[in-house]
Amino acid sequence: MAKRFVTIWFRYLRTDWFARRQPSLKDQAFVLATPEHGRMIISAANKLAEQQGIFTGMAVADARALAPALEVLDDQPGLSKKLLTAIAEWCIRFTPVAAVDLPDGLILDATGCAHLWGGEKKYLAEIYLRLKEFGYQVRLSVADTIGAAWAVVRFGTGSTIIENAAQKNALLFLPAQALRIDPLVSERLEKLGLNKIGDFIDLPRKSLRRRFGQELLLRISQALGETEEWLLPVQPIVAYQERLPCIEPIMTAKGIEIALERLLDALCKRLEKEGKGLRSLVFKGYRSDGKTVDISIGTNRPSSNRLHLFKLLAEKIDKLEPAPGIELFSLDALKVEDAIAAQENIWETEGGINDQQVAELLDRIGSKFGAEHIHRYQPAAHYWPERSFTLAPDLSATAATTWKQGRPRPVKMLLRPEAIEVTAPIPDYPPMLFRYKGQIHKIKKADGPERIEQEWWLQDGEHRDYYSVEDEAGCRYWLFRAGHYEPSGNTQWFLHGFFA
Repeated sequence: MAKRFVTIWFRYLRTDWFARRQPSLKDQAFVLATPEHGRMIISAANKLAEQQGIFTGMAVADARALAPALEVLDDQPGLSKKLLTAIAEWCIRFTPVAAVDLPDGLILDATGCAHLWGGEKKYLAEIYLRLKEFGYQVRLSVADTIGAAWAVVRFGTGSTIIENAAQKNALLFLPAQALRIDPLVSERLEKLGLNKIGDFIDLPRKSLRRRFGQELLLRISQALGETEEWLLPVQPIVAYQERLPCIEPIMTAKGIEIALERLLDALCKRLEKEGKGLRSLVFKGYRSDGKTVDISIGTNRPSSNRLHLFKLLAEKIDKLEPAPGIELFSLDALKVEDAIAAQENIWETEGGINDQQVAELLDRIGSKFGAEHIHRYQPAAHYWPERSFTLAPDLSATAATTWKQGRPRPVKMLLRPEAIEVTAPIPDYPPMLFRYKGQIHKIKKADGPERIEQEWWLQDGEHRDYYSVEDEAGCRYWLFRAGHYEPSGNTQWFLHGFFA
């Protein structure tokens, strides 16, 4: 498929924006000005001001002499880039790839997009109409190359739709500056009588390089499609993306569900074909008022199960606000991994953490209540209980070590052991009673001690002697003494956990 690019030229970008904010300026000649060497210089002029002979670069004092009623407003630094970036992000509804072309243009990669609107003519007309509704005066062109589209939209007078492989003919009668070359180079070409691109485009390349430099050859090659020109999109290109434009804006939940089903079907078929599964998915809706709404999900394992993914997203559809209507839907798989098919065992069933149904159940719980409420822990290479585990990033993560087999551990462990007061009969005997949060617990049964040392390379604490104890109410606790018994009474005891 031949590449097709659309260039959009905002002839009065900043003044159109000021007129949008202040409607009274639409029928008034006004300019934007910035200070320069102690004078106010015009940095932008609207169409009415230009019709009175006022142009960019003119001093404000000279402009007022031509038009005493001229309105002068302060320009805003960086406004062009800010406006173009926002409009380019809005243009994502027409193409996945939109780039800013400073100081007054946009470039869209329209390859494979125009047919969704019924052809390039209707495609350009729709973009033009929508931008006009926003108050911007624009010109648009489409061609096989960025250079040809850029030249025609700014310097052409005929059709702005350049047919496939016809970019050379479209350039022949345009001035040299249409190639986006340095003004000094275009002036040198004009002095030699080479006023039109057709006057020199077929001259020997060596001669052109020797007289005018490499930039001229590069721009010619780019405009003719001999050298590829790269774009810097305002949004990263998503490798696994499906898009669905709508003939009429969608405003109902049922319509959104139908769009989601179609997108998921296309995306999951592609993932299955390539042996992939997604881990992170975003469903976006581009509204007719220019705003974007979205919902997202994540999975614990790579998944291409369209039914499961639909259920996860369907629970959040009510959070999408279609308002005046959604005119384009997109489904972006932001994180994709290899999906390894599990081998089935005859006469055996495998459950636990490796069961796909468990992973899908956790996906549904995380989608409903938030993934931050689901945690999986793995063993860590430490002896102290509070350091003996770590949070796993996902279900498929493998641990660097194994759980230590030993005495039972409490089902609830405190992140930090809490100091308690203990009465013990003689050294190394279990405690008789302890006080915790002002309440005295008389110990009925006890088991221990279990000594747990620090690692040899760590020296930030003494060894611990742990006891599992049960009080008269039948509650069981995990206590420990830090270090050896001190006859002076300075022995420190701590509560570390609670058994079921």
